[in-house]
Amino acid sequence: MRVRALGLMSGGLDSMLAVRVLMDQDIEMTGITFQTPFFGPEGAQKAAGQLGIPLRVVDIGEVHLEMLKNPKYGYGSQMNPCIDCHALMLKTAGGIMDAEGFDFLATGEVLGQRPMSQRKDALRAVDKLSGYGGYILRPLSAKLLWETVPEELGKVDRQKLMDIQGRSRKPQMTLAAHFGLEEYPSPGGGCILTKAGFADRLRDLLATQEEVGLHDVELLKCGRHLRLPSGRRLVVGRIHADNLKLQELAREEDLLLRVKGVPGPTGLMAVRVSAREVELAAGIVAAYSDAETGEEAIVVVSGKDDREITIAVRPKEEFRELLI
Repeated sequence: MRVRALGLMSGGLDSMLAVRVLMDQDIEMTGITFQTPFFGPEGAQKAAGQLGIPLRVVDIGEVHLEMLKNPKYGYGSQMNPCIDCHALMLKTAGGIMDAEGFDFLATGEVLGQRPMSQRKDALRAVDKLSGYGGYILRPLSAKLLWETVPEELGKVDRQKLMDIQGRSRKPQMTLAAHFGLEEYPSPGGGCILTKAGFADRLRDLLATQEEVGLHDVELLKCGRHLRLPSGRRLVVGRIHADNLKLQELAREEDLLLRVKGVPGPTGLMAVRVSAREVELAAGIVAAYSDAETGEEAIVVVSGKDDREITIAVRPKEEFRELLI
């Protein structure tokens, strides 16, 4: 019976090469990638297409967010819990492996490439936390790591695996040329948890809001965020795409604000605010619009009870201290 493996794919060169090395051993590869508010499947979909293998896309948004609130192994340079994140993905893939009769899991991790998550002790921690340690093969660095169950059982020829380590990309680029892989992204994660600005917002959200869900995280990716006196947030679009996204994300219990007849941003806030704060929010939205400072503007407030607020437009600098 042909050996079958699930290859975790990020869309980067390393995961592509890990799959390709195993395909050279006539192992039947199926790719698996994961979707959360912080990273998506697009890169992996393109990579799987180049390799000619099927790809599973698994949404782990809810469980990933819960893990993110208190990761066992902490964060990297920003809000990226890389060890816990990799373990979660491997645990999820391991469940599919068990249920569907795959022989093992493969990843593109390279020993020593990333200072937090790809040290030997970190890889051990990932294995232990996932619960599938003996079945996680890392083809690009396998000769430098412990032997796995598929190697012990002869399902994988260890001598045909690699001994790549460190941060240099030259060995991978040489291997890519050998396999005829010409299209692959430059190194650098697609995970927005590594981005300082977004990480600061998320850190603030987790510290100031008791319950944080996927909707709250999606809002973090839009526009400017301002904290009103009650502690509630007002999100104000920066560009047209933000405005469209805020309209899409607005729930029944939310308020949308926009200046009537004048180009400008959409604002979104929870309906559970005082009339005074709605007026303050209207003033902020007007200040960031194209309405003339000192002139009157009409702000349309849409929600359960639509209304209009006439307000004198103030300079947006007056609201700078509210920015998160």
